[in-house]
Amino acid sequence: MKITLKDGSVKEFDGEKSVYDIAKEISEGLARAACAGEINGQVVDLRTVIREDAALNIITANDPDGLRVIRHTASHVLAEAVKRLYPDAKITIGPAIEDGFYYDFEAEPFSREDLDQIEAEMKKIIKEGHEITRFTLPKEKAVAFMQEKGEPFKVELIEELPAGEEISFYDQGGFVDLCAGPHLMTTKGIKAFKLTSSSMAYWRGDSKKARLQRIYGTAYNKKEDLAAHLERMEDAKRRDHNRLGREMGLFTTVDVIGQGLPLFTPKGTKMIMKLQRWIEDLEDNEWGYVRTRTPLMAKSDLYKMSGHWDHYKEGMFVLGDEETDKEVFALRPMTCPFQYYVFKNSQKSYRDLPYRMSETSTLFRAEDSGEMHGLTRVRQFTISEGHLIVRPDQMADEFKGCLALAKYCLETLGLGSEVTYRLSKWDPNNKEKYIGDEETWEHTQDCIRDVLTQLEIPFYEEDGEAAFYGPKVDIQAKNVYGKEDTMITIQWDALLAEQFDMYYIDQNGDKVRPYIIHRTSIGCYERTLAWLIEKYAGKFPTWLCAEQVRILPISDKFESYANEVARELKENGVDVTVDARSEKIGFKIREARLSKLPYMLVVGQQEEADHTVSVRSRFAGDEGVMPLAQFIEKICKEIRTKEIREELPQEKNN
Repeated sequence: MKITLKDGSVKEFDGEKSVYDIAKEISEGLARAACAGEINGQVVDLRTVIREDAALNIITANDPDGLRVIRHTASHVLAEAVKRLYPDAKITIGPAIEDGFYYDFEAEPFSREDLDQIEAEMKKIIKEGHEITRFTLPKEKAVAFMQEKGEPFKVELIEELPAGEEISFYDQGGFVDLCAGPHLMTTKGIKAFKLTSSSMAYWRGDSKKARLQRIYGTAYNKKEDLAAHLERMEDAKRRDHNRLGREMGLFTTVDVIGQGLPLFTPKGTKMIMKLQRWIEDLEDNEWGYVRTRTPLMAKSDLYKMSGHWDHYKEGMFVLGDEETDKEVFALRPMTCPFQYYVFKNSQKSYRDLPYRMSETSTLFRAEDSGEMHGLTRVRQFTISEGHLIVRPDQMADEFKGCLALAKYCLETLGLGSEVTYRLSKWDPNNKEKYIGDEETWEHTQDCIRDVLTQLEIPFYEEDGEAAFYGPKVDIQAKNVYGKEDTMITIQWDALLAEQFDMYYIDQNGDKVRPYIIHRTSIGCYERTLAWLIEKYAGKFPTWLCAEQVRILPISDKFESYANEVARELKENGVDVTVDARSEKIGFKIREARLSKLPYMLVVGQQEEADHTVSVRSRFAGDEGVMPLAQFIEKICKEIRTKEIREELPQEKNN
């Protein structure tokens, strides 16, 4: 048997060998470091026996796959620790995930003190150094085995597996768990770990099923790597928009109003308004859009025509009952069918296209309570929504224009380098989820692929992420915890014009179906604000700040001059306040810094006499005294150009 190693060398063996035994023959050190193997490109357990010629790579903790094996093993150690401390807890699943692992239990909620006790028990298990062994059972015996152990969730998983399949288990010193692996050889292979948090979860993500308790953790091969990760997590907590946005007084939520229905304070509202006005002016004045205003609800007939009633009804807020009410309405989850009727309001010729419609749309989606978080996933939100009705020959260029507008918006906000582009395709194995035929889907996906390639935009592809009526480009970004969300979407639709009998008159006088682009330029304003809070840790570019300047009179005697300065700034469109409290100037400066303000202007006797201001900023610290007119010119230019100034190092850490 010939085994080709990663470096191209070939080793010969007389008979079958496990991956671990081969690693051991190469070197004892490699065997100790090994976490898994990769046979012909497939990651496998170290215990896997090789019986024929193969390409083999020994995976260590330095490889991402090796780290996943460490974390998966740590999740099993977590499950054993919980069962030792809470024998009545029921185990479910415990996968490795990006940056860590989790395990779900049917149990009472876990406190931080509980997690500390579980951690201590895990350390005992690791120190005991149990050998981890794998065994299999036929399906019927596997079901009986887990029934005897009183683990109903494991029984359910096994019962769903195909008949006749061998079911694999891992035993670590008496604790046995259903698992496909791979795992480390012993529990001692876990060098550094930490339980980070716990939360509620639903069995299989379904709110109609059992409520579970999820414990999150992470594991690394080195304590130094764990420490660095935990520091990153602390920074993430400091930047978490759900905490920081509330601390800064930008938004809040109230139980009696409802989950996923944020209330924006004057500060948060002003920031949303600045974003909204910028986008509306940009679209209308520079990109050739016309603006519409359409209802927040419609009869079910409209959604049945579009296909949303069949494909999206579960995500909608429905008003009324089809069996008892003459008319049933629903709050709109999107604006497209409404804008189609704006287009249809008058006959269009080929000369009228492209017809670009945009609307600042308030939408409603019935998100599951377990999915909502801060501003990133809510039940009511506002979006920079638009629909372009175009001739087929215009489609590619208009799609490129939508991508260009989205990129411009991202770069202006300082977010352009933090996104990835996903070609979201249909799932050909679940055709019932979509309208249209396979030929149309494959063609439109090819068109998007060509556009992205021509624009030299790096992208990846994913099946099953398309809208039910067409493929799309999703511009993705991660929050501070690494969770990915869609920020901006641009969809290619060659189907819905038929369902709404949309047409234009071509140069021959014939009726022709247009194509439609569904797009956003900045996406959802709530989600964008959350992204900005986390990106800038609350220290926004000056143009976005609800309070851009705070004037600090040294004493009450200079309050009149402070108000005069404020008046001149307001006349020039600057958002300014005056701190006229009878406090020492040092106290006022510290408070202004803690408020993350771009500028503070200190005024006293000399400033009043010379009509100047003493400027302090987040960007340069003490910028000295300058004439008021000079400061106004400076800040107005910064606001007008939407400049993103670099922070002082000490300011970044405050």
